[in-house]
Order: sequence, then structure tokens, then C-alpha cells
Amino acid sequence: MAKKSAGILLFRKKESALEVFLVHPGGPYFIKKDLAAWSIPKGELNEEEDPLVAAKREFFEETGFEIDGEFIMLNPVRQKNGKVVMAWAVEGEIDEKSISSNLFSIEWPPKSGRFKDFPEIDKGGWFSIAEAREKIIAAQAGFLDELVEKVEG
Repeated sequence: MAKKSAGILLFRKKESALEVFLVHPGGPYFIKKDLAAWSIPKGELNEEEDPLVAAKREFFEETGFEIDGEFIMLNPVRQKNGKVVMAWAVEGEIDEKSISSNLFSIEWPPKSGRFKDFPEIDKGGWFSIAEAREKIIAAQAGFLDELVEKVEG
């Protein structure tokens, strides 16, 4: 059975244009990756957990901001690794310079026997839909298309 994640696609209208908030994964493997590396704030869904509750929890863990509003359910997508990502869009505003992510620990450098903590998310940013299409991982681009369709009609 495929793993499932739940996340939030935060958006705002800036001078009548849509912008979306994306996050860049932290840690040593993504430090030099930019295009097709960003994601919506998301995380793994616990077995019996309500997906929207999980999405809100993950948003908080990855940004340090609680999010609320009128949530728009988006169609799930399947990523290359087989993981199914469920998402909700919501209009809101956060300061990308003030995000604070939880940490994870990995052996670094590999096979060194030493473990180092890294932020799960090292930065966040607001992007136009065109910019976001270049930044977001390919499988999640469908969220952008659906957001435009549902919000701009």
C-alpha cells in the first residue's frame, strides 16, 4: 500500500495575480537543488488520522505557523516514489522570512558514525504560478493547475 502525505497549498492574491507559498527541503541532499525541488508544506499521514488535520499539523511543523480558513480540497497526486499526496488550498498570508521548521537527524557525512540535525525545511517563498511551475516537484504541478481553475475560474 502506498504511503500517504497531506499538505497545504497556501495562496494569496497580490495585485490581482495568484501567488503560492512553497517550501524547500532542508538537509545536505537538497542544498544545491532549486528547480523542481520545492514542495507544498506536507508530511506523512498517520494511519487513522484525518487528512486535513494532518495537513494542518504538517504545515505548522514545517513553517511554525498555524493555518486556518476556507480549505479547498484538491485532487490527490502520485509522486515518482509512489507516495500519494493529498492537499488543500487555502488563502492566507505568512512571512516567509519567519518560518521555523522542525529538525531531523541523519548520519552526516555518510558512513561517518556521526549524526547531525538539519531543518526539515530550510526556506520558504512566495511565487507566481509561472515561477512555481518551475520550482515545484513535477508531480505536484497538478495542484497549481487545479488551484488556478478553482480560484480564477
